[in-house]
Amino acid sequence: MSAIEHIPEFGSPVDNGLLRFLTCGSVDDGKSTLIGRLLYDTKAILADTLHAIEKTSLRRGMEAVDLSLLTDGLQAEREQGITIDVAYRYCSTGRRKYIIADAPGHEQYTRNMVTAASTANLAIILIDARKGVLTQTRRHSYLAHLVGIPHLVVAVNKMDLVGYDRAVFERIRGDYLDFASQLGIEEVRFIPLSALNGDMLVDRGDNLDWYEGPTLIDILESAPVAHSESDERFRFPVQYVCRPQRADDPLLHDYRGFMGRVESGEIAVGNEVVALPSERRSRVKGIELGGRALQRAVAEQSVTLLLEDEIDISRGDMIVRGETKESALVTRRIEAMLCWLGECPLDAQRKYLIRQTTRDSRALLDGIAYRLDINSLQQVAAEGLGMNDIARVAFKLAQPLVVDRYAENRATGAFIVIDESNNNTVGAGMIL
Repeated sequence: MSAIEHIPEFGSPVDNGLLRFLTCGSVDDGKSTLIGRLLYDTKAILADTLHAIEKTSLRRGMEAVDLSLLTDGLQAEREQGITIDVAYRYCSTGRRKYIIADAPGHEQYTRNMVTAASTANLAIILIDARKGVLTQTRRHSYLAHLVGIPHLVVAVNKMDLVGYDRAVFERIRGDYLDFASQLGIEEVRFIPLSALNGDMLVDRGDNLDWYEGPTLIDILESAPVAHSESDERFRFPVQYVCRPQRADDPLLHDYRGFMGRVESGEIAVGNEVVALPSERRSRVKGIELGGRALQRAVAEQSVTLLLEDEIDISRGDMIVRGETKESALVTRRIEAMLCWLGECPLDAQRKYLIRQTTRDSRALLDGIAYRLDINSLQQVAAEGLGMNDIARVAFKLAQPLVVDRYAENRATGAFIVIDESNNNTVGAGMIL
């Protein structure tokens, strides 16, 4: 049995699901061409856009259409000094819709990479077959692992430039697995391809007959969507308390709805719930969505919950299920991995605002355990943090937050740090 056959399967195909995935890689590894080829081969490019890049390709003296031109606008904007946080591409096949996050890969854009990866459910890490595993490969893999992307696909690109040599692919695969094991990365899939020629993206092509695994689009089509792989605890951060007042409808005087988004898990009419941090209990009397009554609500639905009892709940409170196993941590101190996004360094003497789900709390730095050297992945001592630094820190909170570990819940385990003087987001954290 070949080594390839040991790679775990992602799961059965999912029809009509939305998949958010991230593409990352080093400079000139073919990332722009890969995205362009995916859009082209899945027929997700409008005719006028295709005509425009055909004309540009001819003007540059190219015989074939340069599909990287579909994302070259990003590079042109960077050359003009315009800051690009994250560029998104949207496409759809007959079976699934996609949101492609395209983040710059340079070290100075670490904060952009973290931003792009924070909502992704799958990451494609490109490796140039001629160069193998580079420092940037390790950096991107660590960041993807840090922000909890559950599925990694290592695409060994430019196989056409190494004669489609299987030995090259297997060597890169072995090198990457050695590195991944040190980080605790368990689920990785590998695929050889040529984005330029389209081998193993949508069509298999004729040059990689030794590779028996799925094409890239097959992997994307069958990857599980978010919230589908485990039984999640119910988390409902309250965004707004709805108390309509209309003189012509006396029934509305008794209406008290708690509006928000189900971040994880599910809830049904009749379930017992607990409001945190007050720990007051009640039961769900009704669930509404757009004026319609529902019997249950699931993750990513924005709904209104009606409870049987009049209990004090306000914006920023968290509604969870009543079972003990569904409980969350209510705390005034958090430890987290923090990516500093601000141009001004972290000031240990000043207070910041931490926003987690719909709740805000003023916070003061309570220590920096270490800073991560993003190139060597070594832990080093640090007195402060500058832009793009990643560190393990602790914050003391003025108001209690209802949190989960980020590894268990990416919604309730994440937060941002805000500079109240200008309302800028200066940090993003993942609770440990």
